[in-house]
Formats: sequence, structure tokens, C-alpha cells
Amino acid sequence: VQLQASGGGLVRAGGSLTLSCAVSGRTFSYYHMGWFRQAPGKEREFVAVIMWSDGSTSYTDSVKGRFTCSRDNAKNTVYLQMDSLKPEDTAVYYCAAGPPWRIVTDLRSGASYNYWGQGTQVTVSS
Repeated sequence: VQLQASGGGLVRAGGSLTLSCAVSGRTFSYYHMGWFRQAPGKEREFVAVIMWSDGSTSYTDSVKGRFTCSRDNAKNTVYLQMDSLKPEDTAVYYCAAGPPWRIVTDLRSGASYNYWGQGTQVTVSS
């Protein structure tokens, strides 16, 4: 399985960006798909996950109501729609694929994912 993240860029505070993560491999629909981010000098943190089985989602508190994660299994792609962006959202964003037997609480940890994309930079100016 290979993951390719794209869609990052420079945006002003209050603006929007949509990240995409294209996944190769025939079993995409059976993977949970997560988004993580890492800001300079900080540890990688969980952002969002979308479950393979029912498309349910879970978000870290700081992005709830602003970010929306979705997936298109026909296109082997997962999206992260980011609205009302803040300077503190500035980070490299990574998508990751986790096995179907993981439960949602496990998927807040990067250790629960088998495959990672290369990351895409999001910079939010004030």
C-alpha cells in the first residue's frame, strides 16, 4: 500500500484547504484512514480518522467543527477538508492507513498505522 498526500499550501487565517491522500492497492476500502500533523519542534499529533466499516469519524478536540474527514472508496482517496484555519494549524500533515481490526481509540496513536504518506505542508498566516 502506498499513500500520496497532496493539497497543502499557504493560506490566511480563516481560510480553507482540502488535503487529499491517494492510496494504491486493492484493499483501500478495508483500511481505517487517519490524518496526523507535526509542527516544527513538536511531536506528531492525531488529527482525524475515518473508519473503513461505516465511514464514522473521530477528531482531536482542537479541530472539531472545523475539519471534516471523508473518503471515496471508488477513487481510493481520503480527504481532509480544513475550514476556519488558524496559525496553530500550521504543520506537515500526514495520512496513514491502519488495519481493519483496530478500534477507534487505538487509532489516535500513530503506532496503530501500518502505512504512511510523505506529508504535505500546511502554513496558515495570521
